[in-house]
Amino acid sequence: MDDPRGRLTKDGIRIHEAGDFAGMRVAGRLAAEILDDVAALVEPGATTAMLDDFIRERVTAAGAVSATIGYRGYQHASCISVNHVVCHGIPGAKVLKDGDILNIDVTVIVDGWFGDTSRMYAAGAMPRKAERLVQVTHDALMLGIEAVRPGATFGDIGHAIQSYVEAQRMSVVRDFCGHGLGRVFHAPPNVLHYGRPGSGPRLEEGMFFTIEPMVNLGRPETKVLADDWTAVTRDKSLSAQFEHSVGVTATGVEIFTPSPAGRFHPTR
Repeated sequence: MDDPRGRLTKDGIRIHEAGDFAGMRVAGRLAAEILDDVAALVEPGATTAMLDDFIRERVTAAGAVSATIGYRGYQHASCISVNHVVCHGIPGAKVLKDGDILNIDVTVIVDGWFGDTSRMYAAGAMPRKAERLVQVTHDALMLGIEAVRPGATFGDIGHAIQSYVEAQRMSVVRDFCGHGLGRVFHAPPNVLHYGRPGSGPRLEEGMFFTIEPMVNLGRPETKVLADDWTAVTRDKSLSAQFEHSVGVTATGVEIFTPSPAGRFHPTR
């Protein structure tokens, strides 16, 4: 249910109140803690279903709710996207092999607030090209976050990400984007990871949204498989993604989903 508090901008973006930041911190921290804890299970021989079972148990043990279980018929507590899967990979019997890279995406609901985050992992030793892709994607996210401040625009965020990624001779996925959140899972705005400086709605204090660039080693085009969820690169190139939930503050930005254990980047 939508949150009746706060006002909406002309673009339909909710402006949250100062006290709402506390709720987002709690939800974001739980999601980030779960991603910290699952890291120990990511190894060759593990299945993506095993990882999802662990995440489901952690959500339940924390007294929280998984936002993805039951969402549009989805029945898992995470999305796990391996190698050339761009996003929305469905956990199952797939066995991880040495050198696989994977994104794990978790969204929890705590006291009505949604904490949404994802990060990259490696099963075994990452190949050099995969390591570079993961590094570029991580850095692109952080550059996008650095562009967040009152008076900037969503186009500034997208431009910061796109210009950096393309300078590294990689591509930004156009078919999926970040989104507003708070007491809802998905809300305006669409946060594009490409764009022109100065374009799009202007950022205001109290806006909450995700930034979650997907970067491909090859071309940006994707396709969705017959399960209506799993998105893959059309050219079978590797893909990576990192995601934080953020809030616009009076002076800049607050990240709601930092890793409590400092494990957001898989090689640090």
